[in-house]
Amino acid sequence: MSRLPTGTFIPGSSPVHRLDARVKLLSLIALLIAIVSVDTLIGYAVIAAITVFVIGLSGLTLKTAVGSAYRMYLFFILVLLMNTCFFSAEDPWFSFWLIHPSHGGMVQGLIVVFRVFMVLVLSNILTCTTQPMEMTNALESLMSPLRFVKIPTDQIAIIISVAIQFIPTLFEEADMIRKAQTARGATFDSPKLSEKAAAVMPLAIPIFLGAFKRADELSLAMEARGYTGVRIHTNRKKACLRFGDYAAMVSVLAVCILLTAFL
Repeated sequence: MSRLPTGTFIPGSSPVHRLDARVKLLSLIALLIAIVSVDTLIGYAVIAAITVFVIGLSGLTLKTAVGSAYRMYLFFILVLLMNTCFFSAEDPWFSFWLIHPSHGGMVQGLIVVFRVFMVLVLSNILTCTTQPMEMTNALESLMSPLRFVKIPTDQIAIIISVAIQFIPTLFEEADMIRKAQTARGATFDSPKLSEKAAAVMPLAIPIFLGAFKRADELSLAMEARGYTGVRIHTNRKKACLRFGDYAAMVSVLAVCILLTAFL
């Protein structure tokens, strides 16, 4: 049996699985703000410790939790190199045309990579521990105040939810295309940058075409089932937050406030 694509919901009974989806979304937003705001080594260590703690609570394996981030290692390397070579021209190791690699640029690159890595891991934990319908209802509930200014929150929630659910599908399709291109002689693992760049186009174009095809098929399927975008139904009664939900939300907010205020 093939492994599940990254971001696919994995049933479980862990404390993270049992949390209300609205609490998980708000906690993720708070943690993302803390990740962007923190600017000290101790703060980064605390963020990493919190992420490891959440992975343990979720019951997910480390491979599952960091799967989406690990597959983007080439992007991380590119970000690190770009920051190292172009971010700061002060005290460069050497200078060549527009390239000025420096210690400050390398540090900035590591910070950017760390922040993006943490964001991807926490987002992946959310999608792996939350059912798609719960995610849609949570998004719609959190955006419900926007209805007073005539914003179609239910449609926006569905769009965001569908986009999130498309991510693991695109990862799976990209992996299948990469294997097919490798069988035809493409060199994705070549040490030469020129050969890697040449292999990207045969991979990117089918992914985009497949994404448009899936989007078209989804729109036709929704129309065939009578979806018109007009709200003609009511959601089931919203579940009330439990003590564990409040405790988790207060704990996350307290930690994030301490991180942004003191670290």
